[in-house]
This record gives sequence, structure tokens and C-alpha cells, in this order.
Amino acid sequence: MRILITNDDGINAPGLKVLEAIATELAGPRGEVWIVAPAFEQSGVAHCISYTHPTMIAEMGHRRFAAEGSPADCVLAGLHDVLKDSPPDLILSGVNRGNNSAENALYSGTLGGAMEGALQGVPSIALSQYLGPETQDLEDPFEASALHGAATLRKILEAGAADEQPYKLFWNVNFPPVPAAAVKGVRLAAQGIRQGTRFSVEPHLSPSGRRFLWARGGNQRIATLPGTDAALNLDGYITVTPMRADLTAHDTLAALKGAFE
Repeated sequence: MRILITNDDGINAPGLKVLEAIATELAGPRGEVWIVAPAFEQSGVAHCISYTHPTMIAEMGHRRFAAEGSPADCVLAGLHDVLKDSPPDLILSGVNRGNNSAENALYSGTLGGAMEGALQGVPSIALSQYLGPETQDLEDPFEASALHGAATLRKILEAGAADEQPYKLFWNVNFPPVPAAAVKGVRLAAQGIRQGTRFSVEPHLSPSGRRFLWARGGNQRIATLPGTDAALNLDGYITVTPMRADLTAHDTLAALKGAFE
């Protein structure tokens, strides 16, 4: 198996090393793991692509490239430049430092990379490590994803979900904020939403008197509805959420049909 990996935390991020180990185990002794990752951190860029300026790419080592762009840019670079003559069988994005459950999925560059892979017709999976009080003192806060990552991905690949839709599936995997030994299992889960918490901005003055705004995230310890992603993560479960890039509110189409026809 040939696997392309990327992330949004940057090519030197510890989570990328975890993902490389997971991908190497999945690919097997005859497989290949290729890295095309952002040269600098790209958290929060979602599915952004560098449409108005070129992306510089540099070879950093054997099957290892850094691109000055977003995770989606890196996937484009991997598919149409680095691996244009030998496309990958699978694209993996992560392991993100922090969860991409619930509404975080909409902002995530990690998911943006997987979404672009799906739009390009390649099976794609995003992986993220939820952090919290039980992980902050661990020698390796990624230990849950490191230990359970390959087995979780095998479950997804072996499930062989039928996909005849124009917008292809991609997968959002979140590992819980607990030590590896405390992981309770894997659950298929819908995307939830944390009620009463959202991103905001906080103003600060620079030493020169200029006013700047820092983005500020919401409380990540608020559970979503029972059975949805963040609630299960906070209860110690790995969650697997199938997703598509189709943003249509299909549940309202029939109800609104009469108002427009």
C-alpha cells in the first residue's frame, strides 16, 4: 500500500511522527509512506487552498516534502506533483494536537486535508488526539492514538463502506483525552455540537499601541449530545465519523419546496 500523509500542525509536529508510525504499520514491509506537510503550522485553515499565490515545495528527505501552504495544498501537491506518476492508495491527515470533534471539524485544517483527498477520489482519513487533564502529565500525550491508531484505521478500511455518492466519504477519527490503557473502545458516532460554546476574539494592545485580536476557542470539556462524537470522546471512546463535503441541508429541502415553486 502507498500512503500519503499530511497534517496542519506542520512538518516538525510530534503528531506527524505518530502518524508516520501508524502509516508505516498499515503500509506493511512492501508499502511506501510519503509525507507532504505544511512548512509551518496551519491550524484552523479548514479546507483553504492557496488559489491566489503559488506554493513553494522543498524535498526535506527520503519521501519527505514541506510545502508553504495549507493541508489541502499539500494533498494537491502530493497527488499532482510528488506522486503524479504513482498515486497513493490512501491519504491520512494528522495526528492533530487537539480534538476535531463537534464544531471543531468545521475549522480544522486536518479535516481539510482529508476532505481534499476525498474530492480527488482517494480514500482519506483525518486523525486527532483529544487533550485534557488526564493527558497533560503523560510523557507522550499522543499515546492513545499511537497505540490504537493502526487498529482503528484497519476497522475503517475493512468495513468497506459502499460509496456511490458523487461526494466521496472521508473519515474523522478522534482519540479520547485519556491514557492509552484507559481507552474503552471504538464507536461510530455522528458529529455533535457543544452547546453554549464557540470561538470568539480577545483584543490586546501591542507595546507600540496597536490593537490586535486573538482568536479564542471555547470550553472543550463540554459534552455533545449522548452518542455523538465529543460526548463519547470525553467518556473514553475513540470515535469514527463518516463525512462528506456536501453542505446541503437535505432535511429542509422537502419542507421548503413549496415556498420556491
